Amino acid sequence: MEVSVTRRINYWLAEHPIVVNFRWSPTLPWGATWCFLFSSIAVYVTAAVTLHLLLRLFLRPDRRVPLGPIPAIHSLALSLISIFIFTGVIVSTAAEIRDTRWLWRRTKTASTFEWLLCFPLGTRPSGRVFFWSYIFYLSRHLHFLRTFCTILRRRKLNLFTLFNQSVLLLTSFLWLEFSQSFQVLAILLTTLSYSIIYGYRFWTAMGLPGGCFPFVLNIQVVLLVCNSVCHLGVLLLHLCKGGCNGIGAWTLNSVLNSVILLLVLKFYVKIHSRRNEGSTRHSRPSSDIKQHEKYS
Repeated sequence: MEVSVTRRINYWLAEHPIVVNFRWSPTLPWGATWCFLFSSIAVYVTAAVTLHLLLRLFLRPDRRVPLGPIPAIHSLALSLISIFIFTGVIVSTAAEIRDTRWLWRRTKTASTFEWLLCFPLGTRPSGRVFFWSYIFYLSRHLHFLRTFCTILRRRKLNLFTLFNQSVLLLTSFLWLEFSQSFQVLAILLTTLSYSIIYGYRFWTAMGLPGGCFPFVLNIQVVLLVCNSVCHLGVLLLHLCKGGCNGIGAWTLNSVLNSVILLLVLKFYVKIHSRRNEGSTRHSRPSSDIKQHEKYS
């Protein structure tokens, strides 16, 4: 019985014809063109700014818009979607390695971890791994909804929020467009983190007690630091191995990741310096979490 269930899961996640025969191209029905990418970002930024301005014009500054269970449902959905994508990438990566390992000698790929960091030159955006990369890219659009929930509930719009969400959508598009190296590990780290973060947000949205420290911020710092370490690994392999695929897109990705990391670390240090000064001793858990909403 367990073997049958495992085979069925493996088939739907890694062996289904739609997954195996996937190919990234502008002819895909959703999101595969530069025009769609920039239109999505423009609509997102414009809609968020417009909503924020309309609320400031027609509602008092202290007036909040009740959303009921919508934020909790959104958090639960994103947590489950992240788990689904994480599982799909794990299963598909194992199948891809099994089927292509015999080619690694030609590309001087010595190990599985090396392949995860550095795609061989000439890698095309097709097959199992890139199917799940495409699903991850599409799921990025669902994260936009949290910005509007924050605007309605807290009457706040932070430029970092717009920048961060737009950058994450752009980088996930570049992974596909240029068959960028490192994307498998990036998706695994990101979806694992999101499954924890949005699971925690669902937990607190249901009225259950949260952590006595900025839980979401700590997870995001760990994610960004892990990404930075992996980026260093990609650079070393690119220089020593003779080249990694999509290195131009990787360079832009690295710069954007570094900018986000510096901004988040600045905020992280600010929170802990306030904690050490004792200025938030009595209201620390709630104030830290609420303050961090602008980075979500």
